[in-house]
Amino acid sequence: MLERLGIRRLAYDWRAEHIPTFDAEIEACQKHHIELTAWWFPASLDKDAKTILAALERHRVKTQLWVMGNGSPVRTETEQQERIKAEVARLRPIAEAAGRIGGKVGLYNHGGWFGEPENQITIIRALGMTNVGIVYNFHHGHEHIDRFAELFGKMQPYLLAVNINGMVKDGEGRGQKILYVGEGDQELRMLKVIRDSGWQGPIGIIDHRPETDSEETLGRNLRGLDGLRKRLGDER
Repeated sequence: MLERLGIRRLAYDWRAEHIPTFDAEIEACQKHHIELTAWWFPASLDKDAKTILAALERHRVKTQLWVMGNGSPVRTETEQQERIKAEVARLRPIAEAAGRIGGKVGLYNHGGWFGEPENQITIIRALGMTNVGIVYNFHHGHEHIDRFAELFGKMQPYLLAVNINGMVKDGEGRGQKILYVGEGDQELRMLKVIRDSGWQGPIGIIDHRPETDSEETLGRNLRGLDGLRKRLGDER
C-alpha cells in the first residue's frame, strides 16, 4: 500500500497484539525500501519498550522513539519545577537507551501539560542530551493556532518532525479535531510559517480516521497536501 501511494517513510504505531510481529514488520519495511523513521514508544522503559529496543537493535534500525506524556496544568512555580524534574527522570533512561542504538527521542505533544511546546523545550534543556527533540502534531495544537508562528520559532531548533492535519479554530471543541489535510481553513497559514522559517525536516500525515480504509485516508491527505503545496508555491 505504501509503495502504491509513493510513501517511503513510516512512523509505526502499534498495539499489544502486534508485539509478536515486530520483527516481521521491520523486515517488511526493509524488503520494500520503506524507511522506519519513527516508532511510537511507551512512556517508560517497561517490558514492551525493551522488546521494541531489542527488535530495533537486531535489525540495526536507527530511528526516532516518539514518547508521549500528560499532566494537568500546574498552579505554582514550585509545581512546575517538580514536574520538570519528574519528566527529566522519566525520559532520561529512554533517551540513554535510544542513544545506545543510535536513535533519538521525540517528545510527542498529545495534549495536557506535556503537550505545551514551552514545557517540552524546558524539559529538553534540563535533560541536556543531544538526541532529544520535539515532534509537533497539528491536531493536538488547535489552541496554538493564533500563536503558531511564535511557537514554531521557539520549537524550530528542537524539531524532529511535524505531523499535519486539516485545521479550524477551536476544532477540538467543535468536533473537528481530525480533518483531512486541505479541508480546514488554517493549515495553509500554518504551513506558510514552516516554509518561511527555512526548516527542512519531515512533514508527516497520519492515518487516524478509523471509519475509512487506510489507503483512502492517506491518499486523501496526500492529495490535500499536494493542493496546499501548489498554493504555497503560487504565493512565493
